[in-house]
Amino acid sequence: MRALTWHGKRDVRIDTVPDPKIQDPTDIIVKITSSGICGSDLHLYEVLGPYLDPGDILGHEPMGIVEETGPEVTALTTGDRVVVPFNISCGTCWMCDQGLQSQCETTQVTERGTGASLFGFSKLYGQVPGGQAEFLRVPFGNTLPVKVPHGPPDDRFVYLSDVLPTAWQAVQYADIPQGGSVTVLGLGPIGDMATRIALHQGAELVIGVDMVPERLARARANGVHTLDLNEYGKDVGDEVRRLTQGRGTDAVIEAVGMEAHGAPVTKAVQQFATLLPDALGEKLMGRAGVDSMVAFNLAVDAVRRGGTVSVIGVYGGAIDPVPMLTLFDKQIQLRMGQANVKRWVDDILPLLNDADTLGVDDFATHRLPLEEGPQAYKTFQAKQDGMIKTLLTP
Repeated sequence: MRALTWHGKRDVRIDTVPDPKIQDPTDIIVKITSSGICGSDLHLYEVLGPYLDPGDILGHEPMGIVEETGPEVTALTTGDRVVVPFNISCGTCWMCDQGLQSQCETTQVTERGTGASLFGFSKLYGQVPGGQAEFLRVPFGNTLPVKVPHGPPDDRFVYLSDVLPTAWQAVQYADIPQGGSVTVLGLGPIGDMATRIALHQGAELVIGVDMVPERLARARANGVHTLDLNEYGKDVGDEVRRLTQGRGTDAVIEAVGMEAHGAPVTKAVQQFATLLPDALGEKLMGRAGVDSMVAFNLAVDAVRRGGTVSVIGVYGGAIDPVPMLTLFDKQIQLRMGQANVKRWVDDILPLLNDADTLGVDDFATHRLPLEEGPQAYKTFQAKQDGMIKTLLTP
């Protein structure tokens, strides 16, 4: 089959690789029809090379048609249409029963001290082949895949793999009161969708902060009050307070993470790690890694006293300097973590109808053949061509 594979920093290629096979009796093989490129894929493309091997298949936002089932799969049959959640959860362990599928005890990567395995996301999370490919082996066929109806285009459902539940969890964790306010930092796919969900759930004021004109315009068209970081810079917090009677918003959703701008030293350390042999690079990233804290510090600044900061942007540093004094003094509640995809599916599915409440049908800005994946990564990383969300079609 054809698959998008990692070969080095900013070097992904389309290779011919062996087709996946049924390995366990509850496995299924899915013929992929759409697979998204995620902002966190850029972490692999740019800075997490020490945790990858050449030939690793990327991608964790796939959907498609069941091609084959293992002998113990009873919930699905060949020809069913499914979305594949990005975290690999068994659905039956204690953590899954708590709705914490991202901490699944069956697939935790204990040798790395990390949570549930993820499709297409490095040795840190199991080094499981991903979904930017023609076919994908999916374990736990009775409990992991989300069966969806035939008929509507893939765009209607594919975001159940990551974007929708991740943004939904970000809003749930933000605990925005009815008629309240929220600032969303970063208007990439997750931040953009979080603004839509917050408005849908009754937030009166949603402020979106970014520096990419196309992202700002897109959010503004959906009723978001946008702030251009290029214009406000370090004064974003002051402007948020001006809009909220001097207090700050009830919540801030931090959807930027380690991709934050404004930390050249951090970027240099991360890039240096990618040049080292894997063993040394892992040690540097795992023991001395420091993320840019620009977005997190802005979240702490912009939230009102007694408010909530919901962190959904991905961080990877081991010694990040967290402003504990300010967090304590402002009595800020802090929630974060990988999305628990299956926990939120039942809440989201009823909204994926012809009314298109969340605007999923035209959420993608680009739809490209899988063979154009390497160029799509390059364009997305450079924030060019108005690319916000891309779906690859094998």
